[in-house]
Amino acid sequence: MNAPCETPTRRAKDYRSAIAPVWCPGCGHFAVLSAVTKALAHLQLGQERVAMVSGIGCSSRLPAYVETYGFHGIHGRALPLASGLKAARPDLTVIVTGGDGDGFSIGGNHFLHACRRNMDLTYIVMDNAVYGMTKGQASPTTEADWRRSKLTPHGSGLRPFLPATIAFAAGASFIARGFAGDPSGLTTLLVAAIEHPGFAFLQVLSPCQTFRPEQKDWKQKVHASTVEPASDPIEAARFLQSDDGFALGVLYARRLPVWQPRNQVSATPADLEAAFLR
Repeated sequence: MNAPCETPTRRAKDYRSAIAPVWCPGCGHFAVLSAVTKALAHLQLGQERVAMVSGIGCSSRLPAYVETYGFHGIHGRALPLASGLKAARPDLTVIVTGGDGDGFSIGGNHFLHACRRNMDLTYIVMDNAVYGMTKGQASPTTEADWRRSKLTPHGSGLRPFLPATIAFAAGASFIARGFAGDPSGLTTLLVAAIEHPGFAFLQVLSPCQTFRPEQKDWKQKVHASTVEPASDPIEAARFLQSDDGFALGVLYARRLPVWQPRNQVSATPADLEAAFLR
């Protein structure tokens, strides 16, 4: 009698596609890609049970480098695309990736409503405070006095967007911050985000060596959060108001009702086509 077949253990490299990343040498996004594959291996998720959705930007290339289902969408629209997918296929683990421009500028409104809707999605934002793909313009998270961009040689003069604080105010049920220079810690945070039931927002400080070489200093600025993950909104608000933007870890986690469509509709592409032609 033959021995029963055992499901082979999936390793991180099994989740890497054959496509080589085209990011600049030293880009923090390499660490995020590594953390994603390690997290999926830790959770032993089947490739056919995972979908990665992105918008436009350096970070949004990530789904092509992972051996799962993927969708490279249009600028700022990754979250509505992912929401539609999760509504249609609630059985899938849906991970959304993007950058600070894609997520907080053109996609800022979608970010707010994804937080408050609390669908079971994981949103990874690789934040380097610059538009890297379009040659170094200031982004929503760029410091007001950053003068390296030719478009804003005197600085933008605008107060930077505060992702964690705004996610909290908009109703996100899980908020965490990681650093590309700490890949092990980033993997742990990503596992927690994927396992969280509801909208999990993970801000990753991901230095841009090309247009923000001064971000090498982030290695000295980041530090572990000094408080336990808050579940009480008042405690979380108090901590986030004093946050310096470099505290790493789970900053807020609370069980809230997860939004799901009330009526699941099962239709084939032929059914949809027929409906449009009526």
